[in-house]
Amino acid sequence: MTDSNKTPVDRVPPSVWTNPWHFLAFGFGAGTMRKAPGTWGSLVALPFVPLWQMLPDWGYWLMLGVTMLFGFWLCGKVAEDLRVHDHEGIVWDEMVGMWITLWLVPEGWYWLLAGFLMFRFFDILKPWPISWIDRHVHGGLGIMLDDVLAGVFAWLGMHALVWVFA
Repeated sequence: MTDSNKTPVDRVPPSVWTNPWHFLAFGFGAGTMRKAPGTWGSLVALPFVPLWQMLPDWGYWLMLGVTMLFGFWLCGKVAEDLRVHDHEGIVWDEMVGMWITLWLVPEGWYWLLAGFLMFRFFDILKPWPISWIDRHVHGGLGIMLDDVLAGVFAWLGMHALVWVFA
């Protein structure tokens, strides 16, 4: 399944393997997968979470701010380079959305799995206002913002789960 506003492209730009900005935006190559690149990008984000969880809470928060602000620039630059509004292979936004989802969530593989499922649910379903942003906000801001919001929705859902089960 692809995100509604992502532009499907039949081929992987060769620049993904030669341009470091494109390589990052494509989630270290995860965005080159033919089927469900956003899902693969979300999966690539998961191994980073235990590292981020070793940071103090403020450090994880700072990392989220830096990766999000960097993502506004990165996604906009790569989309402009490729001359495609939101190439489906650009998955940095999904990675940041996953990291938002799992902020202050307990450690453990089952929490990672729940966060992954929760984020993919909101990223694919795109309830309002995510759907509105996806359609009306463009450039790096638009590419990132719908996934940031999906991450916030999933974060709220995860903390409801933590409250019930932890």
